[in-house]
Amino acid sequence: MQPSDRSDPLTMAFPAELAGDAEAVVSVMPASRLLPAAPFSVVVEGHQVLIPERLYNDEPPADAVASLSSRQRQLLHCLYSRHCDGVVRQRHLEKIVGSTDPWVVPFVVQLVGEYVLEILIVMCDELRDLAAPGTGGHLAYGQFIVDNPAYFARTQRRVVSYWSCYYRGTYASFQGYPGRTLLDLLRSAASDRAGHSWPNLAPVASRVDGYC
Repeated sequence: MQPSDRSDPLTMAFPAELAGDAEAVVSVMPASRLLPAAPFSVVVEGHQVLIPERLYNDEPPADAVASLSSRQRQLLHCLYSRHCDGVVRQRHLEKIVGSTDPWVVPFVVQLVGEYVLEILIVMCDELRDLAAPGTGGHLAYGQFIVDNPAYFARTQRRVVSYWSCYYRGTYASFQGYPGRTLLDLLRSAASDRAGHSWPNLAPVASRVDGYC
C-alpha cells in the first residue's frame, strides 16, 4: 500500500503494515480545527512515511487510550510527540524513547533537531546505549540514518542553528550542548552501520556565527 492509499494523512506516518493500528489510533483522537503541518518524508525499512511537522489535536481521554492495544498506544505516543505544545511532546516522547522499533526512530530523531532543551536532556539520558555496538538502539538508529542521509544532514545543521540562536548563554561552547551529545551518539551508530565514518556537519567555531 502506498501512502496515498490511506484514508487519513496521519496513518501515513507509519509503514503500511501498521495501517490498521494507525487507523484505530486516529479514531480516538479528538478532531482538530487545524490540519497537521506539512509532513516531512523519511524512509523506514525501505518504505516512505510522511510524518507531520506538527499536529494540533487535543489528547484523547484516558479511557480511550486504555482501549487501545500496546502497539496502538505506541503509535499514539509517536504522533503526539509531534504536538504543537512542547510539554505534550515531551510527555509522549518519554513513553517511546526507549523503543528500538524502526517506526519509532524517526519521531525521536526529529526531536533531536528541535529547540526544546528539556526534551534534548531527556533523550541524552535515555539514548546513552546508542554508543554500544550491537545493541538494538545502535542498530536501529544507525540503519535509519544510513537510509536517510539528507534528512540527517539537515538535522545536524538544525541542532547547531538552535544552539547558536537560543542556548549560547547557557552553553558557551557547542561541545557542551546536549544536542551535540546526541549527534555524536547518532553518528557513531551510523558509522558502524555504514562501515565508514559518518560526516560531521557541525561547523568549526569560526563558522558558527550567522548560522541563524
